[in-house]
Parts: sequence; C-alpha cells; structure tokens
Amino acid sequence: MMHTLHRLTALAHLPARRLTLSVLLGALAIGFGVALMGSAGYLVSRAAERPPILALTVTIVAVRFFGLARPLARYLERLASHDLALRTLGRIRAGFYERIEPLAPAQLEGFRHGELLGRMVGDVDVLQGLYLRGLGPPLVAVLVAAGCVGVTAAFLPAAAAILAAGLVVGGAVVPTLSATLGRASGRRQAAARAELTAELVELLRGAPELAVYGGEAETLARVRARDGELSRLGRRDALVGGLGDGLSILVAGATAAGVLAVAVAAHDAGALDRVLVATLALLAVSSFESVAPLPRAALELSATLAAGRRVLELIDREPEVTDPSAPLPPPPVPATIALEGVTARYGPEEQPALEGVDLTLHPGRRVALVGPSGAGKTTVTNLLLRFLDPEVGRVTIAGNDLRDYLQRDARRMIALAGQEAHLFDSTIRANLLLARPGATDAELEQALDMARIGDWVRSLPDGLETLVGEEGVRLSGGQRQRIVVARALLANAPVLVLDEPAAHLDPKTASELVGDLLAAAGDRSVLLITHRPEGLDLVDEILTLDAGRIVKRTSAVGQAAEIGASRPSVSPAPVVQSSPIGSKGPVSR
Repeated sequence: MMHTLHRLTALAHLPARRLTLSVLLGALAIGFGVALMGSAGYLVSRAAERPPILALTVTIVAVRFFGLARPLARYLERLASHDLALRTLGRIRAGFYERIEPLAPAQLEGFRHGELLGRMVGDVDVLQGLYLRGLGPPLVAVLVAAGCVGVTAAFLPAAAAILAAGLVVGGAVVPTLSATLGRASGRRQAAARAELTAELVELLRGAPELAVYGGEAETLARVRARDGELSRLGRRDALVGGLGDGLSILVAGATAAGVLAVAVAAHDAGALDRVLVATLALLAVSSFESVAPLPRAALELSATLAAGRRVLELIDREPEVTDPSAPLPPPPVPATIALEGVTARYGPEEQPALEGVDLTLHPGRRVALVGPSGAGKTTVTNLLLRFLDPEVGRVTIAGNDLRDYLQRDARRMIALAGQEAHLFDSTIRANLLLARPGATDAELEQALDMARIGDWVRSLPDGLETLVGEEGVRLSGGQRQRIVVARALLANAPVLVLDEPAAHLDPKTASELVGDLLAAAGDRSVLLITHRPEGLDLVDEILTLDAGRIVKRTSAVGQAAEIGASRPSVSPAPVVQSSPIGSKGPVSR
C-alpha cells in the first residue's frame, strides 16, 4: 500500500509549497473550531460565576475571533486543497499519456477501447482523491491532535493521556479496520467500473449492427450485469463506511466521557479549577473533528489505490521501441529507405508477420505492394514508421539503421495515408493542419485538389470549416479517404505510403485518383499498398506478399493486367460527390 502511494505521489509531482499551505489551512480550520468550543465552554462556565463583565472581555473577543476565523480558514483550505487536487490530476493525466504514447500501437492492441478509456479517464479521475483522501486528512489530523493533546496536558496530564488514546483509536485503529474491510471491494470496484465502461463503449459503437442482427438484448444484459456488480460493491462500501462512522462516534463519546470523569475527579481533589471542567470536555469532543474523516478517507483510499495500481500496471510497461542514447542527426532528403532481410513479429509467442523480406524505395521510385489480407502489408508500414522493430534484419534510411535515429526524425520522412487513418471530430481545416500546422489556405486547397476533392469542399456552405464528425462519420467513405490522402500530401514528406487510397471508389475515379497522387508525388518515393489494379501500370515495381514473404517481383504492366483479369466483373457503387454535409444527419457513404 505504502509503495503504491509513494509511486503515485511521485507520478503526481505534488508541489511541496502548495501541499504545506493546504495542510496548514486545514489544521487551522479544525483548530479554530476546537478553540471555539473550548473558549465557549470556558465563557459559559465562567459567566455562571457572575464575575464583572470586564473579566469576560478577553474570552468574548476570543470566541468571536474563532467563530469568524473558522469559516474563513475552511474556505481558504477548500480553495487550496481542490486547487492542489486538480493540479495533481492534470499532472497524472499528462504523465499517463506520456508513458503510454510510446506503447502505441503494437503494445496496446490487447486492450479493448473501453478498457483503455476506463484507465485513462475513470481510474485517473479517481486519483484526484490522492491528496484529498490519502495525504491531506492524516497530516491535518496529526497536527490538530498533537495540538489538542498538548493543550490538554498543560491543564491535566491524565486527561491528555485519555484523549491521546482515544485519538489514536479513532484516527488509526478504526481507519485501518475500515481499509481492511474495504480493500477487496476497492480492487473489484476499479475492475468492475472498467468492464462497464468497455461494455458501454462497445454497445454504442456497435449499436447499428446490434439492432440489425437482434443482439441488443444480450448486450444490454451484460451491461446490466456489470452495473449490478458495481452497485453491489457500492452498497458494501456504504455499509463499511457506516460501520466506520459509527465506531468513530462511539470512540469519541467514550473518550469525552473519560476526559470528563478525570476532570471532575481532579476538581474534587482540588487539582483543577471547576471552570476548566467543561472546557476540557468540550475540547475533547471537538478534537475528534480532526480524525472523524479518516475512516471514510481510508475506505476511499483503498479504491483510489486500486485505480492507481491499474494506472501503474499500464505505465510500467517498457516500450519496445525506444530512442538511441546517441542518435544520428536527421537523415538527408531525399534518401533511400529499405527493408533488409527483415523478420518481424508482434509477440514472442506469435508467428512472424514478416519473414526474410527485402524491399527498397529509392528517391522518386514507385513500388506497389499487393497481397491478400493478413499477408503482412500493414506490418511493412509499421516497420517504416517504427511502430515495430524487426526481430531479424534491419530497416534503413540512407544506409543507416532506423534504430539509430530519433523516432520523430525517422517519422518525419514518411507521410501515411492509411485506410484506417483517424479523422478528428473537428473541421476539415483542423484535420489537414495536423500534417503541417503552418499551412496556408492556398496550400490546403492545393492538397485537396490533388486528392480530387477540392471542388466538393469549396461547394460546401462552410468550406474548410465544415465539421466532419467523430471519426469522419459525416463523410462518405470515399470523401473520408480522400481527405486522409490530402493530409498525407500536405505533409510533404520524402516518402509517401498510400494504403488502399482507392478504397470505396469506382474504377474510373480510382484510376484517376491514383494517377493524380503518383503525379503529385513528384520525386518522392511512393509505396502503394493495394488490392486493386488501378495505378499498378504507373509504378516501377510490384511486390506480391503472401504469408509474410515476398513471393513475386514483377514489372508494373504485366502484373497490373494479371490482377485486373483476376478481379470479378462487379463494379463498386459510385460515391456521391455532392453530399449535403451541411444538412442534418450523415451524408451518403
């Protein structure tokens, strides 16, 4: 537990000054409350003796001061503590992303989308209680409890001993019992919350298919089961929390009774002024305000630490792709990129995705990579982008191993227009500027024209400011693909990788698009990954990949004719070019 708390504290980078300020303000807020109760008890007891009014002036002023200071200190403490918690949350979230970003995509493929979302949002959000539940309350309780015991000891050491014992039981034993009873529930809550998030994400993403095939009842049943499990764990937490609160009240009452009994006995023995009896009793009662939150905090801390372990479990993964300690300077432009005898796999227990592959892209050369699904074409892209390192052989730029360069320098050499490339829920302009943030409108329109979608974008009411929807849902498949291609062209990288650029297009438009892309590439190297014959007659070499091996190398013309003859004579439906994206609802796909 302490090891996890220490690691999470290091991840949060808690600023010492803000932490100290928040703890001091919390201690002052409770301390003023204790002082208010004690001074009020003294005032009432002393007033019962009917002294001259001037004898009560100092006490009256003290009561007023503590009464005004307490809410002010509490307000400032709330500001400081929540500011600290939110700053902590921001640092943890940023640190979490920085640690998992190098793992993408290969080392995150085993996680469901909802699972990753649950860890990055749900589990990280729970960690905002790291200070509010884990560090703040115990530190405040120690300061206030020590002050109360010290003040009590100045008047009656025996009462101070009883108060110290009660505070130890209420501030350490009861919270430890609550944490022990709630530890298993906290661990299961974090996992159950993540499972529910994963089920909900899958339900929302697959809603159309579930409705079509009648699978919504089974999926909803799984969601209800996850929700029921989470509710059951919540009820158990509430029961444990109630038990802790009840024990705290019992300990506080017993301690106050003990202090009162000792004070009365001391007065009877002539060792204590009768006015101080009520003062010590009220001080003992109010001092438990410092430890009263600890049982509930300990219970919530168990859930916080469980979420923290799930976060640490992910960020503790060492990235398989790392930068060298002494990197080479950025590669020259243009440069030859090659795969030399490459064998690669995604896991130690998996079959090789590529085996003994040689592929060379000289500046200005066009190479097509064809083959069935699962042949290893995507793995070639992952190797070029250094999302994956080869097990055997090497990937080179200008004759140097790709692993000798910084990852960002190597990736600047390659622009990818992938079939599964992501479009953000923003405007066409924002999605294009991802490739070159400083691009002008003229450059954006030029890239769109080269992707044969410029006229359509200009015809839209909002033009480049048109929203594309989440993952480009408001675009047709062909429109989405061409904006992806335009973004890759805008990057102006020396190597252009086109992964199924003609997907969703009719043969005539596909042929024109591939021709335009190859012409627009200029002297850049182009790797065309495709299942279709369009454009194969325009490349310099065609490599056929099957089961992770290059099984054929042929000239463009002969291979294009062969692939075209082997395709069924069914033309795909044309894509609607003038989709009313400005109107309500998604456009045609």
